[in-house]
Amino acid sequence: MASTDAPAKPHSAEYFGEPRDFWWNTDFVALMARRWRLGSVRMALDLGCGVGHWGRVLLPHLPVEARLFGVDREPGWVEEAARRAEAAGYADRTGYRLGDAERIPFHDETFDLVTCQTLLIHVPDPRAVLREMMRVLKPGGLVAMVEPNNLSAAVALGTAMFHAEPATLLDVVRFHVLCQLGKARLGEGHNAVGEQLPGYAAEVGLLDVQAYVSDKASALYPPYRGREQQALRDEALEWAERGFLGWAERDTRRYLLAAGADDEEHDRLAKVVLAASRAAAAGLRAGTEHAAGGGVQYLISGRKPG
Repeated sequence: MASTDAPAKPHSAEYFGEPRDFWWNTDFVALMARRWRLGSVRMALDLGCGVGHWGRVLLPHLPVEARLFGVDREPGWVEEAARRAEAAGYADRTGYRLGDAERIPFHDETFDLVTCQTLLIHVPDPRAVLREMMRVLKPGGLVAMVEPNNLSAAVALGTAMFHAEPATLLDVVRFHVLCQLGKARLGEGHNAVGEQLPGYAAEVGLLDVQAYVSDKASALYPPYRGREQQALRDEALEWAERGFLGWAERDTRRYLLAAGADDEEHDRLAKVVLAASRAAAAGLRAGTEHAAGGGVQYLISGRKPG
């Protein structure tokens, strides 16, 4: 199997490529902006901002006088987020700084909106982060979390997997379930945390808790026209070529061992998942692979008591 044990990249680097620019339907975001009453926001915080994708999605729906700040633990992402904001014409409306989700570097009751996208899947205690988000939120302000059930991707079947033997599909699902379990046991977050967030939000004291699901799918079908399909195809081919299975091999091994598997089971399951990835890549090259590309991305919100 191809090794992905190159020097460790900054967090989430594999998921900041061009396909992330196509995560949202703009009319759906406009609908959520109305539901969340973003027109009343003057100070917003994007926690775990990465290179600023989510903040730049929201900015067109905030008042022109609103300021959006981003916090991330990775210095390179903070710098890149600022660079991309400037390139998009948002330099005077944004500010980015280093910080940790468990210790947000802002005073109490600073923001009207505190939001995150795919942050809580990486933290050991989402409720502790939610409490910290509430600390920097003004009374009556909104917490808005965008978090997935990433396990759903294991059964979002392209053509190759649609026609695979049941044993193969079950092995692919087993690989992802064990990785997810082991990641959680190691205190590195749970990749299906979106399922639990309405309950967590209520538990920490947020009011008017709401849950929605993004309507965006990422369809791939021959001849793969358009920038989005080309970006998705290129990413799938590149990941298959170097054997990237959602995490670096060093991590999949750690996760499976933490979940109770042994090296032999890791190697067997990883081989099955890699073969499935490369079968899909072969179909993409041949122009036979297609899929609707659905996934489960939750938008969970609640308001701090006034």
